[in-house]
Amino acid sequence: MEETLRRIADALDRLSPAIEGRAIASAPAYRWINAVLTPTNFQPLALGLLAGIDEAKAALVENSRRHAAGHAAHDALIWGARGSGKSALAKAAVGATEGLALVELAVTDLATLPALFAELATWDRRVIVFIDDLGFDDAQAARVLRSVLDGGASARPDNARLYVTSNRRHIVKRDIAEQDTAINPRDAADDALALADRFGLSLGFHVADQPTYLAMVEGYAAAYDLPFDPLDAVRFATLRGSRSGRVAWHYVVELAGRAGRGLG
Repeated sequence: MEETLRRIADALDRLSPAIEGRAIASAPAYRWINAVLTPTNFQPLALGLLAGIDEAKAALVENSRRHAAGHAAHDALIWGARGSGKSALAKAAVGATEGLALVELAVTDLATLPALFAELATWDRRVIVFIDDLGFDDAQAARVLRSVLDGGASARPDNARLYVTSNRRHIVKRDIAEQDTAINPRDAADDALALADRFGLSLGFHVADQPTYLAMVEGYAAAYDLPFDPLDAVRFATLRGSRSGRVAWHYVVELAGRAGRGLG
């Protein structure tokens, strides 16, 4: 009897990791930290609040829909001006697509990407791996990502696609003289350009003009029932030296604060 009970206990111990794995795979979003998937509070903006980027929004939403449906879909590079909504769009597109999970991977952890893919390959869900604010000071990280996109030994599983944001289209330093650690700086630049070319979907974000900026403010303000003065909104952006979705959001936070309200 005692031996039977011991065997049952051992069997339950062996089953518990699999049960935990299935449970964790049901969350909408995760962070990959120290080679462990941790569920995270995922509250992406509604797609309707992202103004002035309609073409990019439509393209990324359609790509996400295809991937969720099991159809052919691209890895996406979302590049351009700071604060223009690149990260917000990536998260909103996933959040609006039924059947997709988001896994956020820090740039500093790119070397662990093959291990993450090995974990995701065991899932029966479709996943977007999100890498935010990518630059390429780390040649080894660049090689890891290029190998993944090329379908090498560490290729991503079929149920995963990459959405990557960068402030620069070609993910390369502006001044080639900065690349003083390379044996041949021109080769280093070519490697970075070759990496950017490996993304099937490339979406560019540019500095917003004044009408677009005001449309962003109007969309946010309407969503939170906050009146605003366009001249005041322009003055707010001018003081910050930038017109972008991020500045529009900061202005609406300011409006809510002035009104003694929260934004939930």
